[in-house]
Amino acid sequence: MEHVKDIEQNYVNIAEAAKKWGVTPRRIQAMCAGGKLEGAMRIGRAWFLPKNMKKPPDGRTKKGQKKANADMPLPRKTPFLYMTDLYRTPGSADEVAESLSYNHEARVLFEAEVAYSRGEIDKVYESANYLLDRHSGFYAVISAGMLLALCAIWKGDIEMWRKAKVHISEAKAQNDYDRDIIELAICAVDCMLYDVKNFPAWFKIGCFEPLHKDTLPAAKVYYAKFLYAVGHGSASKAVEIKGVSGLALMGLLPATIEPMISWAKADETIVSEIYLRLTCAVVYHLSGNDAQAIRHIDRAISLALPDRFYGLLAEYCRTLGSLLENRIKLIDENALSEVNRLFKIYTDGWTRLNNKITGRKIIEGLSEKNREVMRLAAIGYSNAEIAAKTNMSLSGVNQAIKLIKQKSNLDDRKEFAAIL
Repeated sequence: MEHVKDIEQNYVNIAEAAKKWGVTPRRIQAMCAGGKLEGAMRIGRAWFLPKNMKKPPDGRTKKGQKKANADMPLPRKTPFLYMTDLYRTPGSADEVAESLSYNHEARVLFEAEVAYSRGEIDKVYESANYLLDRHSGFYAVISAGMLLALCAIWKGDIEMWRKAKVHISEAKAQNDYDRDIIELAICAVDCMLYDVKNFPAWFKIGCFEPLHKDTLPAAKVYYAKFLYAVGHGSASKAVEIKGVSGLALMGLLPATIEPMISWAKADETIVSEIYLRLTCAVVYHLSGNDAQAIRHIDRAISLALPDRFYGLLAEYCRTLGSLLENRIKLIDENALSEVNRLFKIYTDGWTRLNNKITGRKIIEGLSEKNREVMRLAAIGYSNAEIAAKTNMSLSGVNQAIKLIKQKSNLDDRKEFAAIL
């Protein structure tokens, strides 16, 4: 009874709000369903709004857009709008962007994130700088800084990389929650090059309590990437884990990542599900379990292709190689052509930036067959076993191993994991 009394005293229904604001009930219904009215409460099939809620600016007019830019927060409290439940249906990205027209900053940010997934890096670069130059809100600045860092990878630009991290670190934090987001964002940027040493202790154990719930879909993605980077670091001896060597840790990671995939699917957070599945596929692939890797690759492709997320897929061609390419080819050869084009740009930029920052030599121009030899050697297969698995001659495998060692300056084949 107290709950009912509270609603009667402090809330109005859609019909009452529509009369007060001079708009149709249908428009308010749409704003509630789209998450545009923060504080709206749904009971059964009916929406109720706080009595003191002000009419939001009409984003369809210039005056409304100007006011929205000044007054409206992002519709979700996270730097990753495209990983939230705003985007929950494959093929609807452009429609979601249009639905954010009431909030100019949110629309620019969402469109920039979608553009990144499509490999439209010049557009991402322009949007990120636009958001940074106009003194955007806290979450928009964090996201724009991270997008700028992603552009730096595609362009192999170390100065852009450093500039991006400065923008993130200088975002105007209001409280400890904001400072935790800044710390995590900088670490997430470093994780792109397998640097995991500065992640906060709470994040390393999989605790997301310092984060707003809207950020959780993205937090799962970066936690999976963190785990993979730790496994990669263990294999390359950049991270010391007692009793673990080579790619042994990789085989344990699916037990953590698989449940996160199920949660992403249940929450209908499409982009986070794609990233989690592809990261898990990499883990399975490096562990020698391609059947499970293909299961995740096929689902990720089915989610990515309707909105032409070719850039997102291109990110994973370096680690999944022909396994990913062959699965895309079965569905859409034109899509594969575009993914391969973007992959060349991405891997060239990533390699140049990685070599500049870490001083580690990543091999360029290695054939797919030799890369497979390198992967199997890192896992621990003998040359004879590699020959049997790849249908190569033993002498061919011996020659490939010799070439890899010469190009990488690595004598221990277990360290090949560092340059995969």
